[in-house]
Amino acid sequence: MLNPTLGAYGTQSRLPRAGEGRSALPFPDPWILVATVLLLAFGLLMVASASIPIGADPKSGHGQPFYFLIRQGAFVLIGLLAAGMVFQIPVLRWRQAGILLLLAAIGLLGLVLVPGIGKEVNGSIRWIGAGPINVQVSEIAKLFTLVYLADYLKRHGNELQTNHFKTSAIALARPMGVLAILAVLLLMEPDFGSVVVLLIAALGMVFLAGVNLWQFGALQVGTAAVMAVLIFSSPYRRNRVLSFLSPWDDPLDKGYQLVQSLIAIGRGELLGVGLGESVQKLFYLPEAHTDFLFAVLAEELGLVGILIVVGLFMTLVWRSFEIGRRSERLGMNFSAYLAYGIGLWFGIQALFNMGVNMGVLPTKGLTLPLMSYGGSSVVVMCVALALLLRIDVETRAGGVHGE
Repeated sequence: MLNPTLGAYGTQSRLPRAGEGRSALPFPDPWILVATVLLLAFGLLMVASASIPIGADPKSGHGQPFYFLIRQGAFVLIGLLAAGMVFQIPVLRWRQAGILLLLAAIGLLGLVLVPGIGKEVNGSIRWIGAGPINVQVSEIAKLFTLVYLADYLKRHGNELQTNHFKTSAIALARPMGVLAILAVLLLMEPDFGSVVVLLIAALGMVFLAGVNLWQFGALQVGTAAVMAVLIFSSPYRRNRVLSFLSPWDDPLDKGYQLVQSLIAIGRGELLGVGLGESVQKLFYLPEAHTDFLFAVLAEELGLVGILIVVGLFMTLVWRSFEIGRRSERLGMNFSAYLAYGIGLWFGIQALFNMGVNMGVLPTKGLTLPLMSYGGSSVVVMCVALALLLRIDVETRAGGVHGE
C-alpha cells in the first residue's frame, strides 16, 4: 500500500499541518521542470533560426531578423509568470470552477465566430485580437474542457463504472454531448486538428476512469465514423488527406508543404547540417517557425536532435501518468484524471505535429507544444504544466492542500 509520507523519489517528507502555507509543499517534480525548461530553450533557439529569413524580409513588414524571437521570448516570459501564479492555486479551486471554466470555453469559442471580433488568418477564424497580440481561444478551451471533464469523472465515476446499462450510458452521454458542442464550434472556425486532439485526450480520460468497455468501444466506433464523415464531406479536408497519401503526385501544389518538410528532414541525416544552416527555411518551407518547426530542427540538428526532443516529450507524458497514478492511489480522483488528461494532451499534440512533419499523418494546423512560435500555445501550455506540478506537490504532501 502506498505510504503518503513518502516523496516521489522514495524520500521521507513531513505531511504539512492544516493552516500551513505553500512553503510546506514539497519541491516540484524535477523531471518535469528540466524537460519543460529544455523544450522552451530548444523552442526559442529553433524559432530564432527558422524565422530569421521571414523576419528580415522587407516584404514581411517586420524589418527585424529577430522579430519573432523577441516576441516568442516575451510570450515565454508571460507563460512562466502565469505558471508561477497558477502554481499557487490549490487544485480544489480548479475543481470547484469546473462548470464555470466549461462555460467560459464555450463562450470564447462562440465569441471568436462573431463578425468583427474574430480575426481571420490563412482562411481560419481562430483568434481574438487583444492589442498587439492575437489570442487563440482553442488553446484556452482545451485546458478548461479537460478541467471540467476531470471534475465530471470524479463526480460521476461510480455511474460510469456500473454494470447497469442505462445508468452508465446516461453518465457517458452527458460529457460526450458537451464535447460535441465544443467540436461543432471548433469546426466552424475551422480547426479540425484541435477537435481531434481534444476528443482523443477526452476519450483517454474516460477510459482511464474505468468506463464500461462495451459502451466505450461503441463510442470509439461512432466517433471514428463521425470523423470519417467530417473528413470526406469537406473538399478541403479530403484534399489534405489525399495529398498526404501521395504528396509526390503534385509536389508543386497540394503536396508542396509536405514535400518540402520531407526534404528538410532527409537533409538532416544523423547530426544535421548545423544550427542556422537550414536551406528549407529560406522560403521553401511554409510556416517554418510555426507548424513545421520540427522539420527545420530535424534538418539542422539531425536524428540526434529529433531523439532529444522526442525524449523530452516522453518524459513529460511519463511523469504526468506517474503523478496521475499516485493521485489515484490516494483517492484524489480529480487530480488523477486531470494529470492523465494533461499528459495525453501534450503527448497527442506533439505526436500529431511530428507525424505531420514526417508525412505519416495528414497536415493539421497544430503547434509543437512549448516550441513552435505562438503566444497562446506557449502561455497555455506553461499554465497546464504548472497545474500538473501543483497536483504533484499536493499529492506528495498527502492531499492536505488538495481536493
